[in-house]
Amino acid sequence: MTTSTTDSTPAPAAERRSWLRDHSELGICALLLALGVLVLTDALTMDVDIAQRGPVGPRTVPIAVGVGLLVVAALLAADVLRGGRGQAESGEDVDLSEPADWRTVLLLTGVFLGAAVLIEPLGFPIAGALLFWGAAFALGSRRTDRDPLIAAVVSFVTYAVFNHLLGVPLPGGPLMGVL
Repeated sequence: MTTSTTDSTPAPAAERRSWLRDHSELGICALLLALGVLVLTDALTMDVDIAQRGPVGPRTVPIAVGVGLLVVAALLAADVLRGGRGQAESGEDVDLSEPADWRTVLLLTGVFLGAAVLIEPLGFPIAGALLFWGAAFALGSRRTDRDPLIAAVVSFVTYAVFNHLLGVPLPGGPLMGVL
């Protein structure tokens, strides 16, 4: 009598992949945990002048945010390990069976990196206009008569609000004397 040595149980690597796929929300927990630790580390090592101390100092909000991130990470991990799952998107007009549009993601990444590189030499108004116009293009707008104008207006208004009303200095670039 010969018995078969093949077993119908999956291989250990396949079991790990299946378990990780079923508990993929733990990646968000790990991200929240790392972010909470980073925020708390920065807050607790912050150099605070004695004259600035009081009941609510510059460490209060970062410590509260860091502790909140750690609590949310722990609660989410506990829920996921108990079998909780995130709900599928049903309220949006998105087909979740379709793959990600990597062309758009890469275009947006290029636009953001380009704006980050150009903000110092060109200033925020020009780099911001290129950022807004590039983002609109990457997301599918092809209105070359309207998009650059809207991008320039949004960028200049943003610059004016931050620089003049809020007192947050943004690089003006070659337009510094004009603005």
